[in-house]
Amino acid sequence: MTPLDLAGYLIAGLMTAVAVWRMPAALWGDEEDKRRRALWGCYAGFAAALWTKTRVVRIGLNDSRVTDLSVLIKHYTATVAILAILSYIVAIYGQYPDAGDIPRHVRFARTIQQVAAKASVATLVLLTVLFFTVVDRSVPSDRFVSDHAGQWGATLYMSVFYLYLGAASAVCAYQWALATAGARLRHLRVGLGMMTFAMFIGVGYTVSRTLFLWVSVIDRPSPAFALEFDEVTEAAQLVLFAFFAVGASVPAFSKGGRRVKLWRAQSRLHALWYELMTAFPDQPFEPPRSLRRELTRFDTPADLRIDRWTADIADAVEKLRHYVPDGLLPAAEAAAAADTPDPAKSGPLADAYWIKAALTARNAGAPAGPAGAVGTQHATDQDGEVAWLVQVAAAYRTITDDRARRVLASITALEKTA
Repeated sequence: MTPLDLAGYLIAGLMTAVAVWRMPAALWGDEEDKRRRALWGCYAGFAAALWTKTRVVRIGLNDSRVTDLSVLIKHYTATVAILAILSYIVAIYGQYPDAGDIPRHVRFARTIQQVAAKASVATLVLLTVLFFTVVDRSVPSDRFVSDHAGQWGATLYMSVFYLYLGAASAVCAYQWALATAGARLRHLRVGLGMMTFAMFIGVGYTVSRTLFLWVSVIDRPSPAFALEFDEVTEAAQLVLFAFFAVGASVPAFSKGGRRVKLWRAQSRLHALWYELMTAFPDQPFEPPRSLRRELTRFDTPADLRIDRWTADIADAVEKLRHYVPDGLLPAAEAAAAADTPDPAKSGPLADAYWIKAALTARNAGAPAGPAGAVGTQHATDQDGEVAWLVQVAAAYRTITDDRARRVLASITALEKTA
């Protein structure tokens, strides 16, 4: 196996990994993610095309009953992938109010929208006709371009595909270059820049190969030169797909990192949230489920679930206030101070003691009454609230039922000394 063959497997695997990674968001995400189904279709299409270029798959298909079948399948899947990415570009950059001045790149995107689907269908039909009529397939090929250099039928066939591929690459390079210049976030600018660079490679790839094929019709090159040119341009295309796959994933990495933080917060909040929702089953939108079930849900984004959980916990605490006296708050603070002298730890621990003791009192049959005192708000935004509740939940897991009952019993002693 040559280094180029090994690189082909690696890039095909990379593109497949990106397609699998982005599939849940594309198929089951919110409306913004559903818009990206077209982009996911591009990943999946190019992954399939890249696998047909790998040595084992390529030779197996080319030696089948349909000679050089890998070439036709590769161009079918690549054409579909190109249509998908053009559809994505239109969806992202073609949205603009009809009133007022319309930017040039938006008008350009709308023009692409009008011709992309028709051009794709025409390309597929023409490729099929040429493949089965004018391409010399008497002998299975390994490297299609180098093996058919100098043959006008194969040159015409490849020129049709390269015209479509080169035009699409130029469109993507133009739109992503504009988007890169206007991107404010660094990770988005880096990702778009890599994708733009990949498309410029794509333009150079198609132009160079088209020129090589037509020049070869006039002056057929030696087999050694043709193979070397094929391998060099093939290596450039692998670089193209590497930049495209990584560049398209860079913006998602930041979102992926946030999702990981949200899942981690869910795993830490779940025990506290589950116990409170079990005590107040009418509080959540739906019955609480196990941590495994909650973490593997795709019907609701993780950030929305965290927002609901924090609201559920706050509402449950508000309901618990009616089952405890005002004295529970100083009792909980005293218990926390006795456990740790660190103010950073005693604050969340005091809230945990209050919740555990209040829940214990409510479950023991304490009658509802006026709202008791509760700790003050410790966060100014949603992220801060989640971070605080994560600490409270961690402390909550360390408090036993017996310790909570002792905190309740200490309220009388505190009132006597007051």
